[in-house]
Amino acid sequence: MKPALSLSLQFADKRHREHLPRHKVTRWIRAALESDAEIAVRLVDAEEGQSLNRDYRQKDYATNVLTFDYATEPVVMADLIICAPVIEREAQEQGKPLQAHYAHMLVHGALHAQGWDHEDPEEADAMEAREREILAQLGFDDPYAA
Repeated sequence: MKPALSLSLQFADKRHREHLPRHKVTRWIRAALESDAEIAVRLVDAEEGQSLNRDYRQKDYATNVLTFDYATEPVVMADLIICAPVIEREAQEQGKPLQAHYAHMLVHGALHAQGWDHEDPEEADAMEAREREILAQLGFDDPYAA
């Protein structure tokens, strides 16, 4: 049985709203969950993305996804901040469909919310392998293939 997901989907930046229908976002995140979750996804512009990354990670640039994880048990509770302009640029640079890159970043963020990390090479390899597995199940190509 798939984990339950309570999803709040917020569009501060509406430019890609058509690429993120609620049913698809729910499907992508649920595929990465190992337990029930309450997750808010907020699509932001570059200014808000940079401000949050600077304030919370001391990195003064907008990044693709920020995960604010509040609890992992008994229910995963997290906010995923997705920076629309960064996702768009990366998808273009990597030659990927925009929706595939959004799916990847939502899976990536959901894994972070559950304690997955990529700070050292061994953790990174394990997390990337899990992302590949989930995205393949969802019908997406390997996000790390060159």
